[in-house]
Amino acid sequence: MPIVDLLPVLMFVTLGVLLFSGYPVGFVLGGIALFFGVWGHLLDVFPLIQFFNIPSRIFGVASNSVLVAIPMFIFMGTMLEKSGAAKDLLFCLQVMLRRVPGGLALSVTLMGTIMAATTGIVGASVIMLTLLALPTMLAQGYNKELATGTIGASGTLGILIPPSIMLVIMADMLATSVGFLFVAAVLPGLLLALFYLLYICTLSFLKPHLAPPLSRDIGPASASELFWCIARGFVPVFFLVFLVLGSILFGWATPTEASGVGAFGATLLALFKGKLTFRLLNQTLQETALTNAMLFLIFVGATAFSYVFRALGGDFLVVGFVEGMGFGPWGLLILLMAVVFFLGFFFDWLEITLIALPIFAPMIELLDFGSHVSPADLMPWFAILLAVNLQTSYLTPPFGITLFYMKGIAPPEVKIGHIYRGIAPFVLLQLTGLALVIIYPEIALWLPKKLLG
Repeated sequence: MPIVDLLPVLMFVTLGVLLFSGYPVGFVLGGIALFFGVWGHLLDVFPLIQFFNIPSRIFGVASNSVLVAIPMFIFMGTMLEKSGAAKDLLFCLQVMLRRVPGGLALSVTLMGTIMAATTGIVGASVIMLTLLALPTMLAQGYNKELATGTIGASGTLGILIPPSIMLVIMADMLATSVGFLFVAAVLPGLLLALFYLLYICTLSFLKPHLAPPLSRDIGPASASELFWCIARGFVPVFFLVFLVLGSILFGWATPTEASGVGAFGATLLALFKGKLTFRLLNQTLQETALTNAMLFLIFVGATAFSYVFRALGGDFLVVGFVEGMGFGPWGLLILLMAVVFFLGFFFDWLEITLIALPIFAPMIELLDFGSHVSPADLMPWFAILLAVNLQTSYLTPPFGITLFYMKGIAPPEVKIGHIYRGIAPFVLLQLTGLALVIIYPEIALWLPKKLLG
């Protein structure tokens, strides 16, 4: 095969090697695009003038009003974490579920689900849950594997349950409604949370020594104290969830507008709790700016990479390879899901999304699943499948970022082996949820059709 035809393959091989170098991903993607673009020019398959198309594409990404939601959701999640609302919520859940087997682990799962609906930032959720819950779980005698697995799986729900930053990015790349994807992700996200709850409750019932109950002398001593605990821990956070998701579900605001409402609501919550200071606001803005800059740096690099890859014929190469394997629609879908799952062992969801989605999307558009999924529902359904699948990229070793978050914060007695063993059952539950959404598309499509028509 001529070297010209192998350039796209060499691009991916080079990317796979350099991603392990520790160099910023955005610079790796952009550098590879520049290098192979020049190489393609030397081989007369990539005119240098095509490089001028890349800035216009980058500007098109940066100027997309939908992406304004990203920094707003980041700000909202960071402010909520620093205001102390999360700590109050966990304590309230812990007290309410202290008589249920595995009550503390169930509280962490419910809190992860609620925080997912307010932050959309997995890193913030995992770090917060680890700091707040892990020392308490270990002090209470919880099994290390169960404790770390519960925190890791619950924290990753933020990638799926809206307002998810990943769904905003996917909607932009697939030219699909952000609101539709937000609503479509609600039931799959709650389904996974239900799986986690059932697993924890069953395991705690069968093996009580893995999850000892909370002491009865901890928490409110009277009904009035319990009422104020609920009012302080539950009401503010649920009000914020209603502001963000309710405004989208009821058609009062677009997701972009709802992100601004959420950011303002989180700031008001910090003010009412007496935690809003200039220092806290400054820290929140700095963390928001840094996180947002990291995301958009990868946007820039991935845009350049995907453009050069396609200009060198990479999409035709991939499509031709898949067609040559003779897979039908179902075989191709399973293959793509398997590839994404495998990539999750080594790469972050953002890298997988921005690199793989432009290649996979044209293939999916050509598939016909008959009465199982209509052509109009095909791309939203695929986006939700991809979102459920990409949750595993946070948990699968050796490079699952959630594992590193927890290990960096956990006490010395919690080893990386405890974390690896702890997340294994939850990865299987995630794959079970993925299989159910593949078999029953209405899990993802029923609610948006009912609410949005």
